[in-house]
Amino acid sequence: MLDFITLAASLGLLMLIWDCVEVGRNDAANLVNAVFGARVMKRRKAVLIAGIAVIIGATFSTPVMETARKGIFDPSVLTIQMALTIYISVYFVDTVLLYAFSGFGMPVSTTACLVFELVGAALFLKGFENVSWDTVGVVTLGIIVSIIVSGIASFMVMRVFRAAIRDKTEDRETLLLHGPWIAGAMLTWLTWFMIFKGLKNVDIIKTLKSQTFGEYGEAFFLMILWGAFTLFTHLLLTLFHQRNPGILFKITAVLGMICMAFAFGQNDLANAASPGLSALTLWRSSAGMTDLVGKITNIPLPYWGLFGCGFLMACGMFTTYAQRVTRAEVNTGSQFDHVALYAPNWCRALARGIIQIRGRKRPLAPEPSITETGKKLHYDALRASVITGVSAGVIAFASGNGLPVSTTYVAFAAVLGTGLSDRVFARGDSDLKLGRAIWVVACWFIAPLIAIVSTGIIARIIYHLEIVGLAVALLLAMGARLIFKRLADAHELKYHKAADDSDSDSNEDEATSPIPKKGSLSTNALSRAGRSVSPADDSRFVFPRNPLPPPVSCDSLSPVNSNLFQWFRLMGRDICHATNHVCRPTGRRRHSGRADFEQARHDAPARRRRH
Repeated sequence: MLDFITLAASLGLLMLIWDCVEVGRNDAANLVNAVFGARVMKRRKAVLIAGIAVIIGATFSTPVMETARKGIFDPSVLTIQMALTIYISVYFVDTVLLYAFSGFGMPVSTTACLVFELVGAALFLKGFENVSWDTVGVVTLGIIVSIIVSGIASFMVMRVFRAAIRDKTEDRETLLLHGPWIAGAMLTWLTWFMIFKGLKNVDIIKTLKSQTFGEYGEAFFLMILWGAFTLFTHLLLTLFHQRNPGILFKITAVLGMICMAFAFGQNDLANAASPGLSALTLWRSSAGMTDLVGKITNIPLPYWGLFGCGFLMACGMFTTYAQRVTRAEVNTGSQFDHVALYAPNWCRALARGIIQIRGRKRPLAPEPSITETGKKLHYDALRASVITGVSAGVIAFASGNGLPVSTTYVAFAAVLGTGLSDRVFARGDSDLKLGRAIWVVACWFIAPLIAIVSTGIIARIIYHLEIVGLAVALLLAMGARLIFKRLADAHELKYHKAADDSDSDSNEDEATSPIPKKGSLSTNALSRAGRSVSPADDSRFVFPRNPLPPPVSCDSLSPVNSNLFQWFRLMGRDICHATNHVCRPTGRRRHSGRADFEQARHDAPARRRRH
């Protein structure tokens, strides 16, 4: 018959697999949100590239993993049963908490969750004296400071770069003038990030860091790197100036995503794997229920185990709930007027007060636009590069100085900082977007309280009931997961599917937007073109009762509604301004792209006379 230690260790390995998926599910937004929001590539492709970087980073991470995470509690005063109870309780709460936050599209720090779950379990089992409150305070303060620094740095950097580039991210002359030094700064931040965070465990990088940063100082060597990258970028733009130079900031955005994904695989692996591996090590080393575990603080892990954990985290990035987190974070910082989001009324009221104090000024972000496939451009490539570059720089600075930092919080603060710099909260549903940001930050303070109380209660149940307690905890976890799934799916259907179905990534490979419902063209459809509308605008266009076959294009739109032309063309319909209805097909062969505009302009006078 299985004893408690054997059963708990076996369950810990199963929960390790589950938790790796949950960590990848929630943290996917931090890695791909900038690239996806700027439509540099499709979300599936971005997740695939980031997932490969996560697997590589996890495989080459440190083979010795710390089990007493960040010194939150003292394992030397615990018995084997207490230690196993703490680690298993952390898994029960962590999987449900991350699943619930992901279902509602809320980014949350896996590092912060793990830290406060350990605090709750150790506090409820052994009391206040077993928790290192000084360490908890340092971790909390470091996370808060990193959020503030990331927000301020991203705001200032975005304002400087926007003043130089403005909305001319595709203009050749502007990029030749300002592109090299901006791209050079971003590449310098990414190099700094990889040396101090991503590759800090590689021996050759350790030697290189001591011979460069250690010998000449960080500031001096970073200036040298900036100059070298600036010169290199200028030479490339000069040699290939005839080709598309607008790809410059798209490249830096993708490089930033890869660097952060690699570092995520290296450093966040312990968040998911350490409790389960700790339970396994305790089981192997145990000789009785009263054995102390003070000497068991670090455990070796084979490369195949590191690869497997990285693969599981990458699998979590492909789930539907990971898509919700990505989309919600992108919509929060979107430059579009109207987005599909949820925020409580008190958050929106607070946001309206902040907006009223700051005043509504002219946005600095580019005008809202859509891609050729009808997808929203939430960011431009410049802003996507700033988000990844500043996030990498802040994380590198914190890691180099030994400060704890959360990738999730830093990345989200960079999205908000660049959005405030571009004044994306100055028009449209500004109270909704800013209210959502307030709600996310509020949940960052609510999550630790939930983690402490929930893990403490589960730990007491398991410790006193042993095997029966494990069964009760498992039933509670599965039941809570089912409840949160139903609530999250209903929330998704109410606030996202009905409001903005065209922005769903489940249909991102389709070239057209969904067909609107019967009746007049909705305000939501007009808002997808980035324009505020009035009831008069909404009543001018009426769809017929049945869907029509694809007709040719019609260029008879008025200037007021010219931005809607591409949307209707992608819908497979034409609008005739002379008769205010959807034109039926004329039987001519349908063209695409520029040919539609030229053919429609040529045929417009005859079409007006015919109507």
